[in-house]
Amino acid sequence: MVSQTDILAALLAAPAQDQTRYPPNSRYHGVKARTRTLPDGRKATYLVPRIPPDPAAMSVLAIHTVVALERTDTLAERYFSDPLVSWRIADANGRGIPQDLMQTPGRRLRIAIPDGGG
Repeated sequence: MVSQTDILAALLAAPAQDQTRYPPNSRYHGVKARTRTLPDGRKATYLVPRIPPDPAAMSVLAIHTVVALERTDTLAERYFSDPLVSWRIADANGRGIPQDLMQTPGRRLRIAIPDGGG
């Protein structure tokens, strides 16, 4: 039987393809794709795992206090002029899922970008 660790190692070891065609406002823009041949011969294409930036190495633009019923897409629109980049708020606060950040009114969120403006 193949272990989960072996499967993950095989996925990470596959050669990268050209960059994917995600739009510039996607968290997956510029992420490479890989293809693996499955035991039955089919090809499976997948994205290389994205490693988010270190929140401590980001330039803080603002600190936002969460209000009840607020959503990350409206914050992304307010601070980045694009509701589709709520993932930037999650990155700046060390969370993978943007909506998790909005559960506690009064929570202070960092609104930040990676050093270098990325």
